[in-house]
Amino acid sequence: MDVFGDAWTNHHLRIAKNWAQRVTPEDTVLLPGDISWAMTLQEAALDLQFIAGLPGKKVMIRGNHDYWWSGISKVRSQLPHNLFAIQNDSFSLDGVVICGTRGWMLPSHPQFGEDDGRLLAREAERLKMSLRHADLTGLPKICMIHYPPLGPDGESTVFTDLLETFGVSVCVYGHLHGHTHRFAFSGVKGGVRYQLTSADYIHFDPVIVSLD
Repeated sequence: MDVFGDAWTNHHLRIAKNWAQRVTPEDTVLLPGDISWAMTLQEAALDLQFIAGLPGKKVMIRGNHDYWWSGISKVRSQLPHNLFAIQNDSFSLDGVVICGTRGWMLPSHPQFGEDDGRLLAREAERLKMSLRHADLTGLPKICMIHYPPLGPDGESTVFTDLLETFGVSVCVYGHLHGHTHRFAFSGVKGGVRYQLTSADYIHFDPVIVSLD
């Protein structure tokens, strides 16, 4: 990651140090995608073990660079005991339910094309499946979407419509790094609070996700 600039120098050491200082074994950490640069699940094992060795339970979704993430059953079969993956479903613990999906480029993006429309529709359907699964619990919902679910001006999208319809409390997302942080939306829209949690945006230091 150092090739992306000085901000990423020794990022894994900074993550480990800050994580150990802030997170207890009883805490849950949300990881909204881009977990490993590996191309296969076997190659990702070292990164997954690194994360598993840090305090707390971890819940993750797939990011656009997680090429190692193959079928969800295969991924789950290889995960350490304190690392959980969401895809088309949800995960309940500590009085909340966590749902989510990877997401995709929004129609407002200048490079959005016909193929992107198909992928966007697929991700919207996956989010709907995850939200329906979460709805069965009756618990407050926290959603993870890797791509920004809305633009910097807070315009409505198929993702925001779903989050509002299903009464999601908080949505955390990533994907934006460096100079693209300026495209982030942080705040409340339609009763949903949106929070950018890209590693370099939060300075590799875990932040609290609160339902309040």
